[in-house]
Amino acid sequence: MKPGVLALIVLFQIYGPCLSRNGIRPNIVMVMSDAFDGRLTFDPGSRVVRLPYINYLRQLGSTFHNAYTNSPICCPSRAAMWSGQFVHLTQAWNNYKCLDANATTWMDLLGANGYVTKMMGKLDYTSGSHSVSNRVEAWTRDVQFLLRQEGRPVTQLVGNMSTERIMRVDWKNTDAATQWIHQRAASPQQPFALYLGLNLPHPYKTESLGPTAGGSTFLTSPYWLQKVSSELITAPKWLPMAAMHPVDFYSTFTKNCSGDFTEEEVKSIRAFYYAMCAEADAMLGQVISALRETGLLNNTVVIFTADHGELAMEHRQFYKMSMFEGSSHVPLLIMGPGLMSSLKVNQLVSLVDLYPTVLDIAGVSAVGALSGHSLLPLLSKASAFSQKQRSDWVLSEYHGCNVNASTYMLRSGRWKYIAYADGLSVPPQLFDLTLDKEELHNVVLKFPDVRVHLDKLLRSIVDYPKVSSIVHLYNKKAFGAWSHSLGRNYSQVIANLRWHVDWQKDALANERAIEKWLYGSV
Repeated sequence: MKPGVLALIVLFQIYGPCLSRNGIRPNIVMVMSDAFDGRLTFDPGSRVVRLPYINYLRQLGSTFHNAYTNSPICCPSRAAMWSGQFVHLTQAWNNYKCLDANATTWMDLLGANGYVTKMMGKLDYTSGSHSVSNRVEAWTRDVQFLLRQEGRPVTQLVGNMSTERIMRVDWKNTDAATQWIHQRAASPQQPFALYLGLNLPHPYKTESLGPTAGGSTFLTSPYWLQKVSSELITAPKWLPMAAMHPVDFYSTFTKNCSGDFTEEEVKSIRAFYYAMCAEADAMLGQVISALRETGLLNNTVVIFTADHGELAMEHRQFYKMSMFEGSSHVPLLIMGPGLMSSLKVNQLVSLVDLYPTVLDIAGVSAVGALSGHSLLPLLSKASAFSQKQRSDWVLSEYHGCNVNASTYMLRSGRWKYIAYADGLSVPPQLFDLTLDKEELHNVVLKFPDVRVHLDKLLRSIVDYPKVSSIVHLYNKKAFGAWSHSLGRNYSQVIANLRWHVDWQKDALANERAIEKWLYGSV
């Protein structure tokens, strides 16, 4: 047991209202996928691909239509979900800098309060993971040059109409999770909490680009492609490169998407992505089936969500690392005893809400300040859950690679406000999501009063110029320490990161730019 958790056990013995049957607290199963566009879980997005088990959760549970990540990249997003704290509070700045190894999660608290707990698959929320190239790209994003840091997005078809298991690691973990469920069914006296983290539908590594390349291959089989309604796939509208916001332009270039793409190429990438979502849905289905087969489903709360979305060529980008809806909008479906069925929830929510929600389900009182609020008052049939005042906004922030300025997104009502860096050096963006679902029209100059109001609200939540300055200083110190540790090998190592094709064109100038950034004024 992690340090500090044992000391909390005594503090959590008084249970509040919980979703219990016959005095038995419900089991909790969370399946978190990676890079799943939340808009696919409700109409009209759900029509493009058959997702039977997500639809099962929709019919028997609740679907959140406005759920967001707190950071559109793996580790910081998961750090927020596991800790219940915004990114600027955990200082989980990038895929290398996240939670300390001994951080107390909601799973720790469940274990300290009588739950049998199990975490399987992709966890990805503590510091120190991911490749050297990923962390260096995050640290040096303020350097004044452009480098293509990802492989160009491509599709790859494997197998035939009988090829179902493509992401073998995920299937192995799903098999282990279902086996564990069957084992728990033999000891029903004690409630359990199971977390299964999936890689899908995250794009695969592009093997031809070497071991340090980013994930830019959308890979599936004919079996999963048949689940996609190709006639409903359209190529998203793009702004001309010259009309792009400077941060979006930078992201498009570093993601290797600034070249020419045919309409069929874009549609193919999107079709393959949807097929990968269908495979992830089947893994969710195997978990649900195991609960049903063992008779545990009636006393189990099932949660499906994702760490972030996937742009799949919207806004001339793939991957995440963006506040556009494809990247920041996540799925969130919850089904369980005492919860309403076929409910569509329009309330703005985010991943930090899962921490207090899970504790609420288990009847465990939270200790300390949390960034989110329990979702149970929105879902429960019972009146025992207090209707605490919820915020009418959600916050997401990003400080990692492929984006050259710290980014802060505030969603409030119809508006999405995006501020950058110190709030002065990079212009903000404002989108009216009611009239502009494709987010092609930045209306920040058209509605100055809205901008002033939302910027004031954002600053009341987070002093974002100060946070940006802290991140900038962290990046310099972290990169400086890393480069110093390499000694004479520095030039060779940095020239052979995954940006090496562009880097070698003008290696000396790039090194001088880094030195100027590193040793100039902070």
